[in-house]
Amino acid sequence: MYFGGTNFARTAGGPLQITSYDYDAPVNEYGFLRQPKWGHLKDLHTAIKLCEPALIAVDGSPQYVKLGSMQEAHVYSNGKVQTNRSMTGNGLICSAFLANIDEHKYASVWIFGKSYNLPPWSVSILPDCENVAFNTARVGAQTSIFTFESGSPSHSSRHKPSLLLPGVHGSYFSGTWWTSKEIFGTWGGESFATQGILEHLNVTKDTSDYLWYTTSVNISDEDVRFWSSKGDLPALKIDQIRDVARVFVNGELAGSQVGHWVSLKQPVQFVQGLNKLTLLSEIVGLQNYGAFLEKDGAGFRGQVKLTGLPNGDIDLTHSVWTYQVGLKGEFSMIYAPEKQACAEWSGMQIDDILSPFTWYKTMFDAPKGTDPVAIYLGSMGKGQAWVNGNLIGRYWSLVAPESGCPTSCNYPGAYSESKCQSNCGMPTQSWYHIPREWLQESDNLLVLFEETGGDPSKISLEVQYTKTICSRISESYYPPLSAWSRLTSGRVLVDTIAPELRLRCDDGHLITKITFASYGTPSGGCQNFSEGKCHASSTLALVSEACVGNNECAISVSNDVFGDPCRRVVKDLAVEAECSPSSATKEPRAEM
Repeated sequence: MYFGGTNFARTAGGPLQITSYDYDAPVNEYGFLRQPKWGHLKDLHTAIKLCEPALIAVDGSPQYVKLGSMQEAHVYSNGKVQTNRSMTGNGLICSAFLANIDEHKYASVWIFGKSYNLPPWSVSILPDCENVAFNTARVGAQTSIFTFESGSPSHSSRHKPSLLLPGVHGSYFSGTWWTSKEIFGTWGGESFATQGILEHLNVTKDTSDYLWYTTSVNISDEDVRFWSSKGDLPALKIDQIRDVARVFVNGELAGSQVGHWVSLKQPVQFVQGLNKLTLLSEIVGLQNYGAFLEKDGAGFRGQVKLTGLPNGDIDLTHSVWTYQVGLKGEFSMIYAPEKQACAEWSGMQIDDILSPFTWYKTMFDAPKGTDPVAIYLGSMGKGQAWVNGNLIGRYWSLVAPESGCPTSCNYPGAYSESKCQSNCGMPTQSWYHIPREWLQESDNLLVLFEETGGDPSKISLEVQYTKTICSRISESYYPPLSAWSRLTSGRVLVDTIAPELRLRCDDGHLITKITFASYGTPSGGCQNFSEGKCHASSTLALVSEACVGNNECAISVSNDVFGDPCRRVVKDLAVEAECSPSSATKEPRAEM
C-alpha cells in the first residue's frame, strides 16, 4: 500500500480499528512522502525500469546461477550469457539480480568477471550485468522527520470567550465551548418494543454505531434486605458482547465492557420497586476481511440474566425490550452548522469537563497556508468529531500494550506482523486529519460527541510538515540512477560518476538551515550526528551554499568537492537540515 489515508466518517474497519490507516505507508495520510521508505522504493522501481529491455527480451525463463551456498543470480538476456566472463563487447542485452539469502553475513560473489559484495538478505540489481544500480539493503534516500506545529490563524478570531479554560489554544479556537447532554435510552423517533434480544446490525442497518436496549426490573423489599444482609450487589451477566457494552441503571452509568465477543459481568445497584435497566451496544467498525465475515454480527449473544437474587437468577433474554437506534443528537444532526437550533446548547462550565455522554462544540479559524491540518484529541476519551458537518471519524484515546516492541530492529528474514513493532505503551492515535477542503477561513464549527469523559480545553489544532531532513551517503555508494538515463551513447559508464546526496523539503517549503554537515567519518544517525576524527572543515559552508534557500539540492560525494581530509579512508557525507514554509524568514548563511 503506497498511500496511507484516513477512514473518515464511520468507514474504519473492525473490530476496534483506529481512524487512520496510515500504517507507515510511503505516502502518509497527510499526503507527505515518508522518507526513506518512499525514496528507497522509488529507486527500486527506477532500477527495475532500467532492466526493462532485458526483462522483455528473455525467451522463456532467466538463467539461474548458483553463486554460493546461500547466494544466487537470475540473469535476463536476449541470448546465452557466459556468466564467468565480462559482458564488455558481447552485444547482448542483459540484466541480472544477485541475491544473498543469508540473514546475517555479507557475501562476496564472482560473476561477469567481477567480484560483488552482497549485504545480508539483499538483492543487487545490475541493469547492464556489470554495474550495480541498487541494493535492497543499502538505503540512499533521505530521512524525513515530520512535526506538528502551531502557525498563525488565517483570520484573527472574532469570538468573545465566555469561559476561557486553562489550556485553550486561543490562536485558533474561540475560547468558548458549549455543551449539550445526550439522552440515555429511548428518546423518540422510531423506537419499538419486542420480546427477546435482537442482533445489533439487523436493527440498526448500520445507520449508527449505537443501539439502546431498555427493559424494566421489579425489585422487592426481600431482595433489598437480602443484598443488605450479605453486603453484596446483584450482577448483570451477558454471555458475549461486541464491541462495547455499557450498562445503565435508572439513568446512571453502572459500568462498561470492551472486546470482541467477550463476556460481561457488571454489579448493579437496584432500588425497591420498578427499575429501568438500559444497555447500550456500540460497534467500532465492521469486520472487513476473513472467511464468513457476514456472519460475525454485533451486539449481544447468549443469555442476559441477573444473578445474586434470593430466589435465583432472573433470565432477561426473553423479556420485552424497547429498542432505540442511535443518539438523539446524531439523528437531529446537531453537528451540522444549519442544525444548531436542534439542540439546547449552554456555555461549558468546569463541571462539564470529563462528563460522559456529552456533546461539545466550539468555533475556530483555519491555519494559514496550505500545509495539512490535524487536530489533537488525546485529551478526550471515546467518541466522534465533526468539522463543519463532516465526520472526521471515530476517536478513542487507547494506549497500546507495553510489551511487544523489540529494543532493536533487524529486518532480514521472513516478515511477520509483530516484526519491528514500535510505540508500545503509547496512544494508538492522538492526531486526526482535517482536510483543508472542509475548512473556511474563519468560523469553522467543531462538534464532538464524548462517550466516556474528556477535557476539550486541551484540544489543539496544528499543521503538519517535514521539519527535519537528513541523509548520509558514502563515496563508495552507487552513482545516481539519473546518470543511467543521461548517458545514452555507447555503453553506460556510470562507474565514473560520483554518488550524490540529495535533500528535498515538502512543496512550498525551503531549506532554511543546515544544522549538521560533515565529510569524513561522521557517526550517529539523523538528529544524532557527530563529527569523527576525519572531517573536512569546508563541509558546512559548501553544503549551505548549495542548499539553503532552495526546495531541494544535490551534492556530489567526492574528494573533488570537499578535498581529501584523510587519505586511504572511505569517507561519508552526512547532512542534517531544517525546512520551513517558503514565506518564513531565512536565516543568514553567515550565521550557519
